[in-house]
Amino acid sequence: MLKYIDSILCHFRSCFSREATFHWFVVIIVGLILRSDHLGITSIIRGLSLSARSYEPLIHFFRSSAWSSESLLRTWIQVVRRVAPLYFLNEAVVLVGDGMKQAKEAHRMPGVKKLHQESENSSKAEYIFGHMFGAIGILIGTTLKWFCLPLFMNLQDGVKSIFSWNQPEERQNSHVVQIIEQGLKVAKAFAKSILLLDRHFLSVPALKQWITGNSSMHIITQAKSSTVAYKEPKQKKGRGRPPKKGEPVKLKECFEDCKSEFETATVPMYGKEQTIQYLCLDLLWGQGLYLKLRFVLVRWGDRLSILVSTDLTMLPIDIITLYCYRFKIECMFREMKQTIGAFCYRFWTKSMPKLNRYLKKRAPHPIEQVTDKKERTQIQLTVKAIEGYVICCCIAMGLLQLIAIHYSTGKRNLLFRYLRTPSKNVVSEATVMAYLRTSIFRMFAQNSHLTITQIIRSKQEIPDVYTDLLAS
Repeated sequence: MLKYIDSILCHFRSCFSREATFHWFVVIIVGLILRSDHLGITSIIRGLSLSARSYEPLIHFFRSSAWSSESLLRTWIQVVRRVAPLYFLNEAVVLVGDGMKQAKEAHRMPGVKKLHQESENSSKAEYIFGHMFGAIGILIGTTLKWFCLPLFMNLQDGVKSIFSWNQPEERQNSHVVQIIEQGLKVAKAFAKSILLLDRHFLSVPALKQWITGNSSMHIITQAKSSTVAYKEPKQKKGRGRPPKKGEPVKLKECFEDCKSEFETATVPMYGKEQTIQYLCLDLLWGQGLYLKLRFVLVRWGDRLSILVSTDLTMLPIDIITLYCYRFKIECMFREMKQTIGAFCYRFWTKSMPKLNRYLKKRAPHPIEQVTDKKERTQIQLTVKAIEGYVICCCIAMGLLQLIAIHYSTGKRNLLFRYLRTPSKNVVSEATVMAYLRTSIFRMFAQNSHLTITQIIRSKQEIPDVYTDLLAS
């Protein structure tokens, strides 16, 4: 297992211009998958028994100029494409995209802004101050269990002014459009791909971005119940501009008006075989765009759903089956929060203007008044530290998922945790993390020749008694 981790982390050596920076990267990744608490960098030091002198280098790593987020992401995508058991449908990989809001109370942390939360959970506040992340994951695993492996994650709101200082057009689009952009960027590494999105991403700007940059990626999403589509326009005789759309179709009314046209099928949904009724319609959609899309109306018991695909050749059954996997990204967010602690960062800078909670909607943001070059640089480095930390957590989470897939059937020791309903097939990320936490030092002793072992031992603070014990 340690050899497997070592072989993956060695692929990232080319991302760092200095060898010492690469060593700290290895320490951080291994520390993230071992630590037992989420109390900052000190949890990594405690988890690996590092020297107290390691604290400052670990903090400075995230602001270092010896690496960039873009190079890490490119290498991570190539590693996943090479070693991960990907899910394929008609030779296309399945990507999953969504946004995630994380509450942050820091007064001098870049990117913090007022965010609205749409949730049926009464424990969530309607408005929070925090960070808005956009994420792209990829579906991996076997028929026993599927994971959404995180490929990409960055800040997509509240940082427009910061990125406009160097590149005026960078990250100036809305969150919905940025998700499409990042999905297209990731899709370039694969021959064909399908991107699963939530219903909030069915918009005209998103589809225009998809048309502009689309190569071989298609989108599957969900439409709102109030969606209105249009039939093909009839050919007009005589003079005048030909019509762009035909008669309007209220999709919600089709559940009753076209009830006799629905077909019945049994499809795998959320791990179970379910009997559903569906109706497939190819209609035009989008005010002023009128792009032809495939709408699949699904009746599942008392539940009604309208799915949408940009691929007019995809079977309705495949669209329904694939969209059920979209929820895997929500499971990924939960594990990144609770298991890895991916959003427990505390990066801030004095150069950042203090957060004003009562700033009016159209009032200029205080960050627009920052003109000093050094202060701008400090703010940009802080944003890099935040995103770099989250990217490292994505890699750590992906390692846990890959280990769970590759070693669940071969190592019965992974099932040592007490579970009320034990997993008999593939264990969770938390189980792998707990197993490594109790076995990692034994693995270091048995594999002293590995690069990862030599790096971590060079940073450790080993008591004399422990050194004598190893020597004996």
